[in-house]
Amino acid sequence: MGCHAIEFSKENKSRKTTSMTAFDCYKTYLAIKQHFTQPTYDYFRYHGATKGSVVSFNKRKDKYFFEKMSRQKTDSEIKEYFVANFVYPSNPQSVWIGEIIKQGETNYNTWLKINQSLAYYYKEDLGILFETEDFKSVMECKGHPKLLKKYLSGKINLETLVIMNKILNFVPYFDNQLKDPVWETVSLKIKKYSPFLNINVFSCKKMLKEVTSQ
Repeated sequence: MGCHAIEFSKENKSRKTTSMTAFDCYKTYLAIKQHFTQPTYDYFRYHGATKGSVVSFNKRKDKYFFEKMSRQKTDSEIKEYFVANFVYPSNPQSVWIGEIIKQGETNYNTWLKINQSLAYYYKEDLGILFETEDFKSVMECKGHPKLLKKYLSGKINLETLVIMNKILNFVPYFDNQLKDPVWETVSLKIKKYSPFLNINVFSCKKMLKEVTSQ
């Protein structure tokens, strides 16, 4: 049995209507941005509340982008779109709206591809991690762990780090051992992305055990 119960959210995605206005879309962008760039802001705790004003929104030159988004995507798709555009760049702190306008659909399509087949990609990543290494060597924290190096080199996905942290809770240990900005950026991404991914931890843990016991 694989970890088939992986899903991004429990919202009904078959419903193609949207209740978001362009301003609502803008506020969602602000909330997701704050969630991924400010350690103390929690999108879920504050229910996506932000201080964006209609007056400031109407003065924005990129207002058209949010108007287009509100017409073309459902509420859940809008949230997913902005999540994808803050988790996939190397550093969410450097993301600006112009970059999202240019690269947004590419990042979102990549996010969809991975998350629609997340069990498959998770299993593939486990194979890459443990093909020639045992569990201890992958997780050993002498300098950057091999787990982190595989992610930074683009060989495994961020989602796999999130899933493994849900199983192993390795992030606090790495936080104590690694005092460098590279890990700090990845650590914050794992923590911030984690509540957006609802997974069957039992099934994913079983897959991890199967791979590491071979």
